[in-house]
Amino acid sequence: MINLVYNEMLKIVRKKRLFIIAAIIAVLVGLFTYAQLKHVQEVQKRLGTNDWRTQLQQQIIDTQNRLNSSGISEEWRKFLQIRLQQQQYYLDHNINPSAPGAPTFMRMFVENSIELFLPLMVMVVVADLVSSEASGGTIKLLLTRPVKRWKILLSKYIAMLLSVSFIVLSLVFLSYLISGTVFGYSGWNLPLLTGFAVHGEELDTTNVHLLSQWKYLLIELGLAWFVAIVVGTLTFMLSVLMRSTAAVMGIMLAALISGAILSNMVSSWKSAKYLFMVNLRLTDYISGTAPPIDGMTLGFSMSVLAIWGIAALFISFLVFTKRDVY
Repeated sequence: MINLVYNEMLKIVRKKRLFIIAAIIAVLVGLFTYAQLKHVQEVQKRLGTNDWRTQLQQQIIDTQNRLNSSGISEEWRKFLQIRLQQQQYYLDHNINPSAPGAPTFMRMFVENSIELFLPLMVMVVVADLVSSEASGGTIKLLLTRPVKRWKILLSKYIAMLLSVSFIVLSLVFLSYLISGTVFGYSGWNLPLLTGFAVHGEELDTTNVHLLSQWKYLLIELGLAWFVAIVVGTLTFMLSVLMRSTAAVMGIMLAALISGAILSNMVSSWKSAKYLFMVNLRLTDYISGTAPPIDGMTLGFSMSVLAIWGIAALFISFLVFTKRDVY
């Protein structure tokens, strides 16, 4: 098995996609770091101070003004009401949720990339793990080896797990290294609030408690890795089912983009909560953001994603071991 996995990793490395993805992450982190720096400078210039309490008070005023606007949708109004309560809670308890530093940038970058950017990077690597073998005809040569089919597919899946882990680690390392040159590398022990729960339009703070940022980050990175594995498994299944890599990438791209759109539009479509792409933003449950559909919880979303992933893995092995490729 070790030799099989080594062989699959060698194929992935030779395609150089992992290095290309790392380069893409580095470029985007650099752009976002610069954008964040300009935003901080603009806020300080507009308010005439770098005091975070003054800035947070201004954010509360801005949120209230947006709530008073008559042109916003009910879903957006609900989101702003919950956000306003959170901002006020941070202000009342004298906690700066956006203290400058590389760990804070990492946290925000993970939260904003978990739904679309990270899954897209995973999809690029996984989409042709099996389909390229089928379309190129090398799958026949591979299956002539005295190794059972399920072991061959398992080696490819393990290689997928290793590749996904590399992508997540690259995101963490590069975001910390690059943003730290601008914002500094401190802030690991910054106290953050977690335990928010949303009930309808009310923010429940009963279970809110402080957590060091490094612990908060570990939780978010674990959730991001879990999402990446599920998306990778679904892409892996499509790669087994289809000979065309372009078709695999097209289907996953459509699913991920539609999920990003549906998350803002499905509040009244209750059954949509069973779609995997509506459950990708697991970090929202940690930060206390309202879920796309009332009643959704972290446990529910993780269970839905796990079921999709297990079902995809079962279908992959069933089809691969039974299909006539000759």
